[in-house]
Amino acid sequence: MTISGSCCLDTTTTTARNQRCSRKNQNCSCRLLDLRTGQAQQRQAEVAHPQQCSRQRHLQTTTTTTSTESSDSGRETKNPKLDFSNEGVAECSPFCHASNGSIIINKGKISPFFLCFLLLFLISPSSPIFTFVVSSETGNNGTHQVLHPGEELQKLKSIRERLNKINKPPVKTIQSPDGDVIDCVPSHQQPAFDHPQLKGQKPLDPPERPEGHSPASTAGSAEENFQAWRLSGESCPEGTIPIRRTSEEDMVRASSFRSFGKKLKRHVRRDTNSNGHEHAVGYVSGDQYYGAKASINVWAPSVANQYEFSLSQMWVISGSFGDDLNTIEAGWQLACWQVSPELYGDNYPRFFTYWTTDAYQATGCYNLLCSGFVQTNNRIAIGAAISPTSSYTGGQFDISLLIWKDPKHGNWWLEFGSGVLVGYWPSFLFTHLREHATMVQFGGETVNSRASGFHTATQMGSGHFAGEGFGKASYFRNLQVVDWDNNLIPLSNLKLLADHPNCYDIQGGINRVWGDYFYYGGPGRNIRCP
Repeated sequence: MTISGSCCLDTTTTTARNQRCSRKNQNCSCRLLDLRTGQAQQRQAEVAHPQQCSRQRHLQTTTTTTSTESSDSGRETKNPKLDFSNEGVAECSPFCHASNGSIIINKGKISPFFLCFLLLFLISPSSPIFTFVVSSETGNNGTHQVLHPGEELQKLKSIRERLNKINKPPVKTIQSPDGDVIDCVPSHQQPAFDHPQLKGQKPLDPPERPEGHSPASTAGSAEENFQAWRLSGESCPEGTIPIRRTSEEDMVRASSFRSFGKKLKRHVRRDTNSNGHEHAVGYVSGDQYYGAKASINVWAPSVANQYEFSLSQMWVISGSFGDDLNTIEAGWQLACWQVSPELYGDNYPRFFTYWTTDAYQATGCYNLLCSGFVQTNNRIAIGAAISPTSSYTGGQFDISLLIWKDPKHGNWWLEFGSGVLVGYWPSFLFTHLREHATMVQFGGETVNSRASGFHTATQMGSGHFAGEGFGKASYFRNLQVVDWDNNLIPLSNLKLLADHPNCYDIQGGINRVWGDYFYYGGPGRNIRCP
């Protein structure tokens, strides 16, 4: 018997809107290990049917309940219904077959049933397998790994141990129309309370809001039903919080399961890009800041490959831009590691939070993927898909976010939309931010991996330049900061920065309705951005 590694099948052509697969035969070169002779060989394998595409006509919503449903369960939502029937969901075959009958695995799209079979075969006493070879390719450079069954079993064991820490026992489970599984977890059992300084405690009561704060306008803004899972008509009971379930597939797709849920370590500077990260942002500095507020236009930009992302967010920052950097972050993000093309179609941005106290090195994480952020709301799932999104020359939607420091206890709170408290970051998590922030930043960020030797085509914002204006370019509006006396005040001396203006740019202004605002974004690679 012969088992091969993965051959890199890149036969799917995906657009941001209608998800289409191209069908074409292709040769893939794989490194095969003949388990009878122990010799590795290079083989050419013809892909008989590399991609089998079909349209998913409907998605059924099911709910499993192990406790009494809340009184508002099943109520009608005012949000537009997602029309998943018109979006093609690519269901692509993960296998190609060599002429000698070998099975060639397309890495990253391995069937769970095949994995189970493979594991059983590997641990069988009669199995002659001692090693197998996985061949993967990134860009034009192939990399080879020799994986031993014992190492693989240990990795799977470690992944499951990590999942047991992240995924807490729910009292109710909701199947979202977009493929997410939402667990309703008792609020005092959420991951934050695994932290030694929070063990045995319960979420705090709501703090005093900043003076001058008024609920966001509902015109053009998404209310608390802004997420796809709420369109099922289900909700989490009082005393619980909704948590998007993390799967083994989520962790396997990550570059390293040990760093799953964390941003990559990188040198951080505010005045330029670092390690391929590119920005178009507005920021204020030179004072003491105790919070910030903005309304953020929501789009579904195209992301070029699995190693990149596109996000729009607020940063509340303190410390130097060295290893002591403290940040609190919130906004929306579209990234292949968060949105699985195999399951969801990869067209939906995700509401996210993040924090770090050491410049993204050892501390912090996204959402609720570590002990940190304490969620208090039972209607918003951090990390779940946002719906609806804006369309070019069509409807525009934005989300209003407020982050501020509670003057009484010193914790940093997050509010969404019309006065909906999401939760808080305990002050003890931080060093510099225990006192105040020294910079507030708003805007977009992308990763440019130059996988093909050119600038990425990953879009920022709407994928259009700032000069196109409303309905075409993405925006931030009503930018404010919180001062030392817990007052929301207008910005002073807003600075604008686009480190690659031919790829992504930014233009600002001020008026009576939007206050301080800016348009930003761009298509990435174009004639002026090769």
